[in-house]
Amino acid sequence: MVRLRLRRKGAKHHPVYDIVVVDQRAKRDGAFLERLGYYDPNTNPSTYKINHDRAIYWLGVGAQPTLVVHNLMSYDGVLLRRQLQFKGKSAEEIEESVTKHKEIALARYARRKDLRKKRIIAKKKAEAAGEENTEAAAK
Repeated sequence: MVRLRLRRKGAKHHPVYDIVVVDQRAKRDGAFLERLGYYDPNTNPSTYKINHDRAIYWLGVGAQPTLVVHNLMSYDGVLLRRQLQFKGKSAEEIEESVTKHKEIALARYARRKDLRKKRIIAKKKAEAAGEENTEAAAK
């Protein structure tokens, strides 16, 4: 079975991954059939690039993505594009749907980022208030 998975490269403690098409039985960093893109988890937010046309081709011939690659392709709109092509939608409808999907994904990311910041601020305030209470009780 053919899989779409990550192939590690990069320096120690700074991994960068290639998104590759590989036989399921091959080693993680072994021979691959085709390189589809890359994924860098070290940046904030993570950066990645996927060749949509080739990814759709390999999905069409039965390649199975791993969980991480599936999520990356989902965020990037590859899976939506494939689904709409399978349904016979026109190129304009597909592009419109994919751009809308990306806007929603970016808005979701921004919302989560804001929530994280609010939680961190609330936690710091609670810790500061707790320290003040312990100092007051000690006096």
